[in-house]
Amino acid sequence: MQTVDVFTPVVDDPYQYGAISVANALSDIYAMGARPLLALNIVGFPRGKLPMDVLGEILRGGASKAEEAGVLIVGGHSIDDPEPKYGLAVTGTVHPQRLITNAGGRPGDVLVLTKPLGIGVITTGIKQEKTPPEVAEQAIRVMGVLNRDASEAMRDVGVHACTDITGYGLLGHLQEMAEGSGLSAQISGGQVPILPGAHALAGQGAIAGGTARNVEYLADWVDYDERVDEQTRLLLADAQTSGGLLIAVAADRLPALDEALRRRGVSPVARVGSLEPGPAGRIVVVP
Repeated sequence: MQTVDVFTPVVDDPYQYGAISVANALSDIYAMGARPLLALNIVGFPRGKLPMDVLGEILRGGASKAEEAGVLIVGGHSIDDPEPKYGLAVTGTVHPQRLITNAGGRPGDVLVLTKPLGIGVITTGIKQEKTPPEVAEQAIRVMGVLNRDASEAMRDVGVHACTDITGYGLLGHLQEMAEGSGLSAQISGGQVPILPGAHALAGQGAIAGGTARNVEYLADWVDYDERVDEQTRLLLADAQTSGGLLIAVAADRLPALDEALRRRGVSPVARVGSLEPGPAGRIVVVP
């Protein structure tokens, strides 16, 4: 299987940007229960506007994260571009009978999330000079964590469906999962882990364009309990970079998944909702 993902900088440090880009690109492969093997660099860089050593640091950060993942970068392509862009085209393998899709959920499945939300508002806040350094540092650490261990855990235990949480936010990706599975979903907003500082930044208007578009799209699919505050609603739709996995697992397999995730050091592990019979793709958010 193959996938590709490229995006513009979300942090100031070029090395960290390169590492985050690679972690993000690999997540599509991990979400399907596959193992990434090979990758090609895809680069856009404003030659003549930024020093070439900046590009060197981006690629160095990417190479380091790929090495951590056990992935070989075997080539790539670059173009002169007014705005920096970096990502990977990734090739991975999985046995056809062990492929995990985002459309295999079953009624009663528990939804497990492996990384906290809030990355989008924090990185937007960085651009707006609103994010405190300690908040930015924690978000950078979370974005740099590979979803490899979570993928291995769910593959070993056996789950019904999975998606990685990226640009469509938690609710956007869940809507795709629920619709593809022919089910509805419920999310408990108070159970969803949020990065420290994200609520405050959402209240200060650090909202990315992608998040605003997510909120607009989801208006036709999501019903919110009136007790769910506006900041939480925004964060549930927040466009993430290198977010976690959202896993749908049978209730009787949940203890085994919890143990497999914790044994591999995946934290936080949060039970955030469930898939239920009902109109396909509909979501209810409760406190």
